[in-house]
Amino acid sequence: MKTPCEFWAEEVMPNLRADIARILYSKGLTQAKIAEHLGITQAMVSKYLTGKYKRLGGDLSKEIQIVAQEVASLILYGAKKEDIIRFLNKRFFEMLRSGILCKGYLEYIESDDESLCSDLFSGEPSRTQILEELNLALGGLLRNKGFLKLIPEIRSNFAYSLPDPKEKEDVAAVPGRITHVKDKAYALPPEFGASEHMAGVLIALSNVFPGIRSVLNIKYDENIFRALKKAGFKFGVIEKSERSEDETVRLIVEEFKKKGSLDAVVDRGGFGIEPCVYIFGKNPIEVVEKVKRLESFL
Repeated sequence: MKTPCEFWAEEVMPNLRADIARILYSKGLTQAKIAEHLGITQAMVSKYLTGKYKRLGGDLSKEIQIVAQEVASLILYGAKKEDIIRFLNKRFFEMLRSGILCKGYLEYIESDDESLCSDLFSGEPSRTQILEELNLALGGLLRNKGFLKLIPEIRSNFAYSLPDPKEKEDVAAVPGRITHVKDKAYALPPEFGASEHMAGVLIALSNVFPGIRSVLNIKYDENIFRALKKAGFKFGVIEKSERSEDETVRLIVEEFKKKGSLDAVVDRGGFGIEPCVYIFGKNPIEVVEKVKRLESFL
């Protein structure tokens, strides 16, 4: 009898490596460099690029493509091998808990007993997992030289919440915000309870769009506004000039209620309020991917 781990190793990982290889190849990496990153031979990379492997189908295939994009981004950011392994381990457990991997596994072993993998894991992501994922994405952001131009005068912050956050201590963020020192972006390691404002935004959003659990604020100007449109982002706009911080949170949530799930909310600022853009995502890796996409249109 095959276990879920064997299914992951024998069926899922070849598809994941193939998708990563295609993404990296499209970004200009050589087959030799891709082989080095994936820990496989150049011949195997060639095989993946020509489609000579057993492909998965359905929802699992779509999810693997998403994971492949995340891993490829981490590789391109220059993430350490150990960090990528930790990230993949976390995604493996998440996919088991969600049922996506379990469905493919049951088909693989020709069984309809869902308890075979649904009973393996329970509970929500730990605080350590949240900090690790946010720190991983933050590292990629800090290494991205283009991000320096997006840091506002009030500085940026980057936050990621536990599922169903209730208080500030359920949201991890950067203490003291992200700043720049000698032409380099700089930030302290994320901590829970480090940003009251970002926590307020994610807590309020969790009541209407619980899938949105990460947010980053960047500067706002007309060039960025045009880039949001060119990038095809779905975004809302806050126009009211006189308001409190609590009202800013309420207005952000109202934009989501009016327009559905958004990639960003533009805050045009007001009296004592610096204009900025909030970039949202289901996790911090997705947020960083959106920042990179936005940069490509500036």
